[in-house]
Amino acid sequence: MQFRRLKDLVAATAIACALVAGTAAQAEVSEVRLSKGFGILYLPLFVMQDQKLLEKQAAKAGLGDIKTTWLSLDGGNVINDAMIAGQLDIAGTGAPGFITLWAKGRGSPKTEVIGVSGMSSTSLWLNSNNPEIKSLKDFTSNDKIALPGIKTSLSAVVLQMAVAKEFGRENYTKLDPLTVSLPHPEAMGALTSGKTEVTAHFTSPPFSYLELQDKKIHRVLNSVDVLGNITLDVVFAPKRFVEANPKMTEAFLAALDEANEYIAQNKKGAAEIYTRLSPVKVSQEEVLQILEDPDSRFSSTPNGIMDFAEFMHLAGSIKVKPASWKDLFIAPLQARAGS
Repeated sequence: MQFRRLKDLVAATAIACALVAGTAAQAEVSEVRLSKGFGILYLPLFVMQDQKLLEKQAAKAGLGDIKTTWLSLDGGNVINDAMIAGQLDIAGTGAPGFITLWAKGRGSPKTEVIGVSGMSSTSLWLNSNNPEIKSLKDFTSNDKIALPGIKTSLSAVVLQMAVAKEFGRENYTKLDPLTVSLPHPEAMGALTSGKTEVTAHFTSPPFSYLELQDKKIHRVLNSVDVLGNITLDVVFAPKRFVEANPKMTEAFLAALDEANEYIAQNKKGAAEIYTRLSPVKVSQEEVLQILEDPDSRFSSTPNGIMDFAEFMHLAGSIKVKPASWKDLFIAPLQARAGS
């Protein structure tokens, strides 16, 4: 009799566990709101959107049919505001902007963020329409440098790192007073028009390439000469979202890996997708030229993130420095050879 009761108890427990597991799976979101920027650095997200890779990986993970809503946002402050307001779940952004948000949000359930993956690296070019500007030493108070966000954006921090090398670490903010905040498309228009205070633009492809098609524009600096090929853009999310949706988070990582593999195997297809979906007017041939550049690389594994973190901590722009890149990213990435 006791054996039968024990057998019934085990069976009931198994059923209960199955119900709990099923409830947990159902508790994950059925809609994911994502954002990407405008440049080639966001190409994996363009491919993911076009090929419906997150939907595919979510179904494979047992999450059923999900809806994805895509936004185009440029600048860490705009993205952060959208996340805090509960309007955005996963976003691509520059590594420095993400690190700033990670450091500020630590310990706060409402604002704490975590990296979901690395994404891309390429060369940032500082282009100018002022023929007198040949190096960083040639900028004067009459010049303005356009970038997506002052002090914390990818372009802003890379510029500070370049200035530190040129003028000494203690002078890393030397050109900060010259910077103005403009989204890349608007900055390109301002630079090529020559009718505004903007005399330089620190930007990523395709804008950097398109600007140099104008004979009045020349390149002053290439970021790869300063930093090498390190991860410039990453993907991140509110930590509360990741903790509540572990299967969806892993599905996203799998979808991004698949998008990167697509780019590696089918550059022409990736160029076509970007040309079709991007609001930037650029030809498929021009995009393909960028993808053939050895400086254009796409990987979910973060590389060189600690270079940013260490500089930003020494510069005082973040008060908390991660001990390792692993402190910044989700558990499923920990076994990868990141840095």
